[in-house]
Amino acid sequence: MAESAEIIMDGKSFKFPVIVGTENEKAIDISKLRDETGYITYDPGYKNTGATKSEITFLDGENGILHYRGYPIEQLASTSSFLEVAYLLIYGNLPNSAELDSFTVRINKRSLVHEDMKIILDGFPSYAHPMGVLSSLVCSMTAFYPESLDSNPSDEDMDLHIIRLLAKMPTMVAWSYRKSKGMPFNYPKNSLDYCSNFLQMMFAHPTESYNVDPVVSDALNKLLILHADHEQNCSTSTVRIVGSSQASLYGSVSAGINALWGPLHGGANQEVIEMLDEIKTSGMTVESFIEKVKKKEVRLMGFGHRVYKNFDPRAKIIKVACDQILNKLGVNDPVLDIAKALEEAALKDTYFVDRKLYPNVDFYSGIIYRALGIPVNMFTVMFALGRLPGWIAQWKELRANKEPIGRPRQIYTGSTKRDFTVIAKR
Repeated sequence: MAESAEIIMDGKSFKFPVIVGTENEKAIDISKLRDETGYITYDPGYKNTGATKSEITFLDGENGILHYRGYPIEQLASTSSFLEVAYLLIYGNLPNSAELDSFTVRINKRSLVHEDMKIILDGFPSYAHPMGVLSSLVCSMTAFYPESLDSNPSDEDMDLHIIRLLAKMPTMVAWSYRKSKGMPFNYPKNSLDYCSNFLQMMFAHPTESYNVDPVVSDALNKLLILHADHEQNCSTSTVRIVGSSQASLYGSVSAGINALWGPLHGGANQEVIEMLDEIKTSGMTVESFIEKVKKKEVRLMGFGHRVYKNFDPRAKIIKVACDQILNKLGVNDPVLDIAKALEEAALKDTYFVDRKLYPNVDFYSGIIYRALGIPVNMFTVMFALGRLPGWIAQWKELRANKEPIGRPRQIYTGSTKRDFTVIAKR
């Protein structure tokens, strides 16, 4: 007999089925709760609510597990390229050589953006935040490709929109950075791989040769893979709920970018660097800062995680890449020295160990981006570049499943039974 949950209200008993996922996670199906009882659930922040069924990402925060389509993140980060992982997330399987070659060629052919996008970029002041610029550029793709507004696209058309966005996103990210620096734009080079191509568009000087360091490219590849999807977080849920209205891929992802922009979501690695800068400028020692954290006088950014109650599995991977980058580049930056000292001190301190406050992926990613010369206001943009395949996969899955338009309920707590005639007599 199938398992069920019983709810007793107003002297009546109601039974609701229990759903079991492939990793044995369980949920009570309350999709008919209001129809049968007249009640709804109250769950601020949807922390206990499953809004969808998904085959894309499995996350077990208690045990520090993250899988993309059943593959452990540790394996993917050590053996795969970012484009292979993107293909996996979007199409459901790791590509063979022929599939990967075809996928890569299709992306390379569409990496150029329309020259009129320069006009849009020219309209932004140089001090505009790159996230605002990026979200605008992505949304503007609906104007350049109006067929994307078709609410019932063919599989071929939908796939073309996916390829276009994957191809043009690095160009738009790099151009938003170059715009903020007042530098001329670099065009993509199809002879380079995805990460190397992006790095040359970001950093190549127009009058000098630029050779991509393989250690740097490999670290960026790992960072993008680690950020590629993370289940139903704020920005991913935003993409899905916007997409549920049959909004275009470009409009839905633009909304996700804006959700990611919020400091409680995508800004964590920026806060890490700001914390390290504050330690440096204040002149305090790492030891004194640690004591302030224990007294709850300051916050320790980049340690612990809302979902992971153990060590963030992504942090274990990126820590190795972080050490390689710092050793390879030989960066002489006191802020990075503070970061290493802070990590070492916290990992030895029982206060943090007992509370399972380990460094998370944001701690190391911020350090890497700083070492690469990427400014703080670009950190969240880099996050968006990595998260793009996940957003696309989630939007595509939503459309394939023909999920209904998102429409949460509420508990009304405002005024009631107010008399309009009192106002009318004034």
